[in-house]
Formats: sequence, C-alpha cells, structure tokens
Amino acid sequence: MSGDHDVIAETGRPPLPFGIKVLLSALFASSMANRSQLVALGLLVFDVTGREIDLGLLGLAEFLPIFIMAPFSGSVTDRFDRRLVYLLGLLVEIAAAALLFLYARNPAASIGPILALVVVFGLARSFVAPASRALPIDLAPKGAVERVVALRSVSFQVAGIVGPIVVGQLFRFGRSWPFLLSIAGFSVAALLLQLVPQSEVSRLTTPKGPRQAIRDAVDGLRFMRRSPVVFGAISLDLFAVLFGGAVALLPAIGEKRLGVDEAAVGMLYSAVGVGALITAMVLSVRPIRRHVGLSLFGAISVFGLATIALGLTTNYLIALVALMILSSADAVSVFVRATIVPLATPEEMRGRVLAVENIFIGGSNELGSLESGLTAGWFGLAPAVVIGGLGTLAVVVIWMRRFPELRRINRFEEVRAGPAH
Repeated sequence: MSGDHDVIAETGRPPLPFGIKVLLSALFASSMANRSQLVALGLLVFDVTGREIDLGLLGLAEFLPIFIMAPFSGSVTDRFDRRLVYLLGLLVEIAAAALLFLYARNPAASIGPILALVVVFGLARSFVAPASRALPIDLAPKGAVERVVALRSVSFQVAGIVGPIVVGQLFRFGRSWPFLLSIAGFSVAALLLQLVPQSEVSRLTTPKGPRQAIRDAVDGLRFMRRSPVVFGAISLDLFAVLFGGAVALLPAIGEKRLGVDEAAVGMLYSAVGVGALITAMVLSVRPIRRHVGLSLFGAISVFGLATIALGLTTNYLIALVALMILSSADAVSVFVRATIVPLATPEEMRGRVLAVENIFIGGSNELGSLESGLTAGWFGLAPAVVIGGLGTLAVVVIWMRRFPELRRINRFEEVRAGPAH
C-alpha cells in the first residue's frame, strides 16, 4: 500500500490495476502483429503485381467482411465476455497469418489467393476491433479513461514504428518472412489475454438470434443518429481519412516518386509511427483538457495540409517529415474521438456502437486505400495524394458547420452518455 501512496504522491495519479497493464501489453502485441502484416501485405502485393490499384484492393478485401459482419459482431461483443470474443478473433488471425506465410513462399503467387486470405483476416478483425476497443474503457478505473486511452495509443504507435522497420529488413530475406512476426504477435496477445480479468459492465440481454442481432444493431445506429457528438465524431473520421489515405500508396511513392528501396519504404511507414508516438506520449502525460472540439477539427486540418505536402514532394527527407506531421495530427484526432465516443455511449451499447464505428474507421482506412489507388490510376500518383488532402480540408469546413455540438465541446467531463432508447 505504501508503494501505491508513493506513486500517487509523485505523479498525482493512482497506479493502474494489473489487469489494465496486461491488457495494454496484449493490445501492443496485437497491434505489432497487425501493423506488421499490413506493411508486409503492401510490399507483397506490389512485388507480385506492381500495380497501385491492387494496393487499394487490399483495403477493400479487408473492409467488406467488417461491413457485412458489423450487425453480428457488435451484438456478440455486447452479449458475451469481450475477452473471449477478442481471443477467438486472435486465433483466426493467427491462422490467416500462417496461411499468408506459406502462400508468400510460392514464386508464382497471384493477387487472388492473397485477397481471399485478407478477407478471412477481415472477418476476424470485425470481432477483434470492437472487443479490443471496448475492453480498456470497461476496465479503466474511474477518472483514468483519458490516461488509459492515451497509453493505448502509445502502445499502438510503438508497434507502428518497430513493426514496419522489422518488416522492411525481413522482406530482404524473403517476402514470406514478415508474416512470422504477425504470427508471433497475435500468439503473444492471445496468451496475455488469459491474465486479463473479466469486466463488470452491463451486457446485452435481448433474445439471441440473427434477426435480433440485426434489431440490436439498428438500435445502435439509432442511438448514434440521435447523438450529434457520436455521429459527428465518427463520420468526421470516415470522410476526412477517406480522402487522406495516402499511406496506402507508400510502396509506390517510395519507388516512383522518391526512388528508394523496400527498407527505405519501411522507414516511411515507421515515420508515421514516430510522429504519432511522440504525440501519444505527450498526451499520456498532458492530455487535452480544454477546447476538445476545436482541437479535433484543428488536428484534421493539419492532417490534410501534411497530405498535400507529401503529394507535392520528391525529396525523401521532406516526405519523412510530412508523414510525421500527418501522423501526429492523426494521433490527436484519434485520442479525442476514442475518448469522446465511449464516454457518450451507454456501456451495454459500446460493442454495437464501436462495431459500427469500426465500419467507419475501416471505411476511412480501407476505402481510403481504395480511393487513393483508383485516383492514382486515373490521375497519377502525385495528383491523387494532393486531391486527397484537399478533400480532407473540405470535410473539416463542412463538419464544423454541420455539427456545432461537437465543435463546442470544451472538456471531456462535459460528455455524458445519452439514453440507449
């Protein structure tokens, strides 16, 4: 007890429970595996086909199962122990990563089987995402939600730095090797999850069945639509990042615009993690306390401007800096949204709302990848990135006028969960 009192006296904050620390470690391992696999898939597909549009198809293959399964994954996450839902999803991800490792060893590999395995991975992610995002909020002690969200972001960004660097080096030895890192990360996360305690949050108690799952999902959608804060925050992310999905084009940008090899492309991906990590670490110590809504819109504006800079440059160092700024701004917007949305959602509805939000996030990232790939195919690589940044800035202007309740949020303490019905 005296040790805990010493920590409180030195930091002004109580220590986090053991279960939260283990959960954050599991989330780090899972993020490491996921981020590594995304980079490995991009390098693999571009090595197999050499076409930018196929990088966009990767995003579509992962997004479609998330979109289709959202009514069921949300209800399952609200109805059952979220640790179990997370664990089962991890096991499927391990299997998908293992099959990708084996197939990547085939010299005659083609895009079709790779996309099919990505669909399997997307099915698992449709359950993993809402469960893993709800658990930290469920287990966070009172008054520590912002800190837990910030630490979760730190672990995610560290994974985003280390993973791509390792993948870039492993790719030199063979295009199948990076998938071993994914298998290891998902496996460690599954083992650590056994030590996480069960949360005591309220669960969904409606009758079971596929029709009821759809009704429950509709209830979640109705709640989101009634809440301008939740709907505004989630839809802002969808449309802003939909236009700013330039990171998906980094393999092509590295080769065609910057003239660098796979290892240097890995460093570009890591620059995304570096900028976000620095910001997440600052937020874990000094989280945003005031002008929350304006901070969200300001961060996304910076994201759009940095995207434009990335599209215009042919200098490797400038591209690295632009990616760091872009990712730093994105980290601020993610922190604000990841804190606002759960606080504004009843706990027995978090799975459904986060499952729908996962569609929006998946839509922004995966469909953003598709948009960038298609635009690059139509207009060229550099114009595609610049157009995306301009689109992001336009979204900021429209959403500031459309959702004044979101813009006017001053402190997180002002956010309250609305009625479920």
